[in-house]
Amino acid sequence: MTYTAFAGTRRIAQGTLRQVAFKAKEAFDGDSWAQVLIFNDVTSELVEVDFRGTPHDVAGRIAEAPAPPTALDPENEARRPGRPRLGVVAREVTLLPRHWNWLTNQPGGASVALRKLVEQAIRMNQDRDRQRRAQEAAYRFLSAMAGNEPGFEEAIRALFAGKQERFERLTGPWPADVRDHARRLAAAAF
Repeated sequence: MTYTAFAGTRRIAQGTLRQVAFKAKEAFDGDSWAQVLIFNDVTSELVEVDFRGTPHDVAGRIAEAPAPPTALDPENEARRPGRPRLGVVAREVTLLPRHWNWLTNQPGGASVALRKLVEQAIRMNQDRDRQRRAQEAAYRFLSAMAGNEPGFEEAIRALFAGKQERFERLTGPWPADVRDHARRLAAAAF
């Protein structure tokens, strides 16, 4: 997992969250009025970092942050329904009676039939899902970093319409670091 930090429209760091937070803290200390934002490189979600203390304090807090619990953690095993050792987690599914009737009559029962249907849908929609995730990540980043840039709305329309040349033409005059990062995020959308 990598992250990218911006101070205003200038990219200041890319790497692990600890590395990026260290550089972001240095930039913040150099100019307390600087707008420093850290983005997840896959989703473009903003990452909140506690910038109190020295750069080493900031990096240390990130390194010490515990990982979120998973279904495979032994501590969670007793609390979670399903078969955690196999990675199976029980959740509620709401279907119409005709759907339950059909599932009940499938070989292996409802769970096996649902897993097969989900696997088939995953395989059939891989390209469309990848494109949608790229569009969403680029949109999230652009909304935070380029919302006031000329041609922003038209660039977003081009992104979601799959018009790469138009997107690149509209983002051309934008600050180089913002433009380049947006194009990298949007590449899979085209």
